[in-house]
Amino acid sequence: MPLLRAAALTDIGRVRRKNEDRFFCDKGACIFGIADGVGGLPGGAEAAQHTVDEISGAIRSLPPGQEPNLTAIVHHTNESVGALGQRISPERGIATTVTVGIVRDHSFYLAHVGDSRAYLLRTGEFMRITEDHSVENEARLRRAKGEVVYYQEANRNALTRCIGQPTPPEVDLITRPLLAGDRYLFCTDGVTRMIPDSELGELLGQADDPDTAIRAIVSLAVRRGGLDNATGVIVFVDEV
Repeated sequence: MPLLRAAALTDIGRVRRKNEDRFFCDKGACIFGIADGVGGLPGGAEAAQHTVDEISGAIRSLPPGQEPNLTAIVHHTNESVGALGQRISPERGIATTVTVGIVRDHSFYLAHVGDSRAYLLRTGEFMRITEDHSVENEARLRRAKGEVVYYQEANRNALTRCIGQPTPPEVDLITRPLLAGDRYLFCTDGVTRMIPDSELGELLGQADDPDTAIRAIVSLAVRRGGLDNATGVIVFVDEV
């Protein structure tokens, strides 16, 4: 069994009246990640909390040794959040992002929907391992394929996929083999909009433990304005 250390922290920030971020940090079940309730819709906190509960429960209930089908789990969660939205907000629904990872054997398996992010610091290289499912980013990817795409600047950060949408979302699945010394960071856009990737990598690399690292990152996001809830989860891989 890999030897892991992990820590999580969330802060409401300086502007929002409610914290609609939630996180996974279950060291026993090796489940880590975040969910960020979609702003502009009611019930963001409920959507994020329900997503964390559903995904965690589904993974914990698996028989020993059975690999989780993350796509099926996320699709079931999407349907469940949609049903909750019909009760909370029948006209508009509720929604959240989710970026969640589980450790099995010697690999990290991630499922990702939305614009929260996961990063990996490995042998001195800091890399983003998820892609934002936003209007701006999806347009960039389509343009790279030669398509002509236009969008309104006001909608650049709007999500193109989320948990709670009427149809099952396309789920990005990412697998990384574990290496001793790896450091993973999951964070919401309340962090990434305030701290550039280069600086996140420095903060993650300088810390001696995950608790120190996540406190430095979240507090910096808040000090720089705290325009949104700021939440992060950090996992250090000590031994594989």
